[in-house]
Amino acid sequence: MTPPTRMLARAEMAAFLRSRRERLQPAEVGLPTTARRRTPGLRREEVCHLAGVGLAWYTWLEQAREIEVSAHFLDRIAQALRLDATERAHLFTLAHNRPPPIAPGPSLAVTPHLRRMLDAVTGPAYLATASMHVIAWNDALSAVFGDLSAIAPEDRNMLWLVFASPAHRAAIPQWETDARAMLARFRVEFGRHRDDPAFLALIERLQIASPEFGRWWPDHNVSMRTDRAKRFEVRGVGRMELEQSSFMVEESPDMRLVVYTPVDAQSAQKVKLLQRRWNEHRVGHKTP
Repeated sequence: MTPPTRMLARAEMAAFLRSRRERLQPAEVGLPTTARRRTPGLRREEVCHLAGVGLAWYTWLEQAREIEVSAHFLDRIAQALRLDATERAHLFTLAHNRPPPIAPGPSLAVTPHLRRMLDAVTGPAYLATASMHVIAWNDALSAVFGDLSAIAPEDRNMLWLVFASPAHRAAIPQWETDARAMLARFRVEFGRHRDDPAFLALIERLQIASPEFGRWWPDHNVSMRTDRAKRFEVRGVGRMELEQSSFMVEESPDMRLVVYTPVDAQSAQKVKLLQRRWNEHRVGHKTP
């Protein structure tokens, strides 16, 4: 017997599909418009034609029948009905009681409002892909960890820097502990993006560049813990402790905002000192 909550979800999904179908006009999807149409929007058979799915199965969905459909079926329907990312996620939640797999090719553009948000963060912060490739950062990050613009674009990846950059490795007193923890988080993301060329290329490069990566990667350790303070040794100020927090960017599920926060007053003072030196350095190098 179907639980009441699933019955409600099926009814909600049926109503949602009908509403999305009825809002579309034939001309919007390249279909001829006839003079007389008793059905508002598209007909069910037109949706099925556009999606390349069976009419019976789609009809049963709109009738809230007790059936199960695949993620591929739902994706075809979502495309035919021109659902946006939020609508697609809602459809999957109603059908499968969970969010959908990430759509192919999510946008990773650093929009102006993301850039303003990043610049407004007072501590070191950056935006990165799921594979830990850094696509934008603020001045505070440059002040504390070095300017990423001086690094080749293909190497602006936090996992690569930790395993393959001697300078970044030397700045982490507890290198093995932190490197293993980062690798375990990366392994979780790899499980969600097993066919992503960016992940596969990075793994191949690291297996060549880092003996430790080559030894630890086959262990298949996974973890998402990020609440442990990290110690860094920064030239000019010595050791500091920072907490790392990671946030998913809602409009781009494959993008993460990562922020470092000092855990004590001494570390906060060192971050401010480095930021002041960085700003003075930038002013001194401006063209008159």
